[in-house]
Amino acid sequence: MTDTTLDTQAPAHGVTLTTAASAKVKSLLEQEGRDDLRLRVAVQPGGCSGLIYQLYFDERYLEGDETVDFDGVEVIVDNMSVPYLDGAAIDFKDTISEQGFTIDNPNAAGSCACGDSFH
Repeated sequence: MTDTTLDTQAPAHGVTLTTAASAKVKSLLEQEGRDDLRLRVAVQPGGCSGLIYQLYFDERYLEGDETVDFDGVEVIVDNMSVPYLDGAAIDFKDTISEQGFTIDNPNAAGSCACGDSFH
C-alpha cells in the first residue's frame, strides 16, 4: 500500500513530495552511493499535448532554482517551471497494476492518451 502523506505543506516552489516518493528517492540514491544529488522537476515544451514533465537527479544548482527539503530529499524546480507545477504532488506507486513516480498536477488542463504530456 502506498503512503500518500505529504511531508510538508506549501513549499516555496509549490511542489510537494509524498513520504512514499521521498523513501523511494532515498533508496535510489543509496543504491547509487550518492549523497550529492537532488531531485529536479521541470516542465519542457514537447509531447503531443504541448508540455512534458522531466524528473531526474541533478547535482547542479542553477540561477533561479527554488529548492525545498522533504525529510532529507531536496526537490529543485527551475523558476520557469514553477508556475506550471504550483500545487503538484509527486508520489511513488508500487502496485501490481502501476509502478513508478506519478505527478498529480492541478494546473494540467488536459493530457495525452499516454499520460506523458499535458497542457
